[in-house]
Amino acid sequence: MRFLPTDEQSDFARTLRSLLGAAQVPAAVRAWADGEYGPGLALRSRLAGTGLFALAAPEAYEGAGLLPLELSLGFVELGRAGVPGPVVESAAVSVLLSELGDEALAKRFLPGLVAGEAWATLTLPGGSGGGPYALDADAATYRFTVSGAGELRPAAPGGVLRSTDPARRLSRLAPAGGEPLAAGPAVARAARAAGLWARLLTAAQCLGVAEALLERTVGYVKQRTQFGAPIGSFQAVKHRLADTLVALEFARPLVWAAALSLAPGDVAAAKLRCGEAAYRAAMTALQLHGAVGYTEELDLSLWLRRARPLRDAWGTPSACRAEVLRSLTPG
Repeated sequence: MRFLPTDEQSDFARTLRSLLGAAQVPAAVRAWADGEYGPGLALRSRLAGTGLFALAAPEAYEGAGLLPLELSLGFVELGRAGVPGPVVESAAVSVLLSELGDEALAKRFLPGLVAGEAWATLTLPGGSGGGPYALDADAATYRFTVSGAGELRPAAPGGVLRSTDPARRLSRLAPAGGEPLAAGPAVARAARAAGLWARLLTAAQCLGVAEALLERTVGYVKQRTQFGAPIGSFQAVKHRLADTLVALEFARPLVWAAALSLAPGDVAAAKLRCGEAAYRAAMTALQLHGAVGYTEELDLSLWLRRARPLRDAWGTPSACRAEVLRSLTPG
């Protein structure tokens, strides 16, 4: 089994990195946190031009097919750049509609998501979703909720709540009245698939966040001096950075394995390790940057604030550990 991207997949990731590197993403993140969505929506349109969003929809609905590995590679780059918006949730909705098998619903919603003309957000029942709150519901074009009874309904956003990361705007969804869009076992199955993809793509985002934090910290310790020498030359600093890198490198192959298998235990293991790697990278970055690391003016803060919420989104560490244990328990 191959755990390294192909040349074509690597080229796709480099294309996204180049596009995002020239897109002034930090400014878009700050605007998004203030409720100004224009720069984020413009960035969404540019990403759609790469075919990124088409990787979560079948060809019959203008997609490229359900390709979790390629999409995971893309989401590493989204995390690395700090892209705002309900990117995971939009992909999860695309998967849900694709797996549902309802052609009318798919034709109604999928083309807009694939073309980058719409965002979507959702909540799922029980502990399988991102919790009781929907991400960026006020900015989303489509909002859905799946009940424990297996009903898929459109929903309206409630008030925006405070979050650790100001660019992750959370709110409760109020299900719309009337008949559900779909109901029954097919909805429950599609919701489980959507939750699995959301967990995988959040793990990929965590990996990208960890990469960005480590890269910025390494650059900083080469410049900051103490006692007449760069602090990066100190053994304690080297050890801290090495531990962070090891955590990241151990997490990376778990993402590729999970994308290849889409087994719940594999996806949970990837989310657990990537979430912890991102959190470790954030703590390392904060410690080695010192007091300047606490300032909002420093772009580093955009990734520092994102590491902890992403670690818990679409599967807390305890929930992921429980899923891994279930996958290892016979019967």
